Amino acid sequence: HSGLVGSAVVRLIEKSGKHHWIGKRRSELDLLDRQSVMNFIEVEKPDAIVMAAAKVGGIKANADQPVEFLTENLQIQSNILDAAHAMSVKHFLFLGSSCIYPKMSAQPIKEEYLLTGPLEPTNEPYAIAKIAGLKLIQAYRKEYGHTWISAMPTNVYGPFDNFDPTTSHVLPALIRKFHDAKKTNSEVVTLWGSGQPLREFIHSDDLASALLFLLENFDSDLPINVGTGQEITIRELAQIVNEIVGFTGEILWDTKMPDGTPRKALDSTEIKRLGWTNVIDLKSGIEQTYKWFSSNFHE
Repeated sequence: HSGLVGSAVVRLIEKSGKHHWIGKRRSELDLLDRQSVMNFIEVEKPDAIVMAAAKVGGIKANADQPVEFLTENLQIQSNILDAAHAMSVKHFLFLGSSCIYPKMSAQPIKEEYLLTGPLEPTNEPYAIAKIAGLKLIQAYRKEYGHTWISAMPTNVYGPFDNFDPTTSHVLPALIRKFHDAKKTNSEVVTLWGSGQPLREFIHSDDLASALLFLLENFDSDLPINVGTGQEITIRELAQIVNEIVGFTGEILWDTKMPDGTPRKALDSTEIKRLGWTNVIDLKSGIEQTYKWFSSNFHE
């Protein structure tokens, strides 16, 4: 509940005053410890679980730790889902990722495109773990009749993101790079790839509103996409972040480094048909995120 998505869900619950939330930090509950997870769910007896916990990271982190990205996510998912089943938890929302879809999928990506082609190699272990999680949701629905659901968000950013220079995703990595360069009066910032890939981003507060909306308005064994429908190149994104941070040096692109998937836009027609839409535009969201980072990050 203290990470990027979990903290946003908590903020929304507290703001609405409609529900009581229960959470534990990683230091208080090890989700890799099966018995500890079982004991926690048995004691707390939640009516609903939003599973935002996962081992996550960008291209470099996935390349450096493929074993951990696969095995730890599989263990976390299995432990929590099995405990939820054992304790008859009524509502469960499994949070996946847009990286579950094929690398060269038709665009924008519809939910039914899952498993229709090879995955992006740079994050394949993580994607396989997430696919296994949503398949486990489907299996529990089929075998035991649970009304559990899966949501697949596009790239998420916001307060409490991971800004580590070696393990972060692209947007917080850009914020950190430009911030550090400005702080040290560097003349150049070097970024990975060509800058040409297209990406879609959603603020964590928008995603939180979508998740609580889905718990009340969605019931299907198919995953549902959660996106904004707005794309931007990584190069354009870097320019926006640079403008907000205020770095005045030169930006270089290291084209020897990988780009990742060339385009990854989600078709979010279904969730919009149900009545949800995002409200935070990208530039405003990045400005808010950088303000949070500047106030909370100390080195």
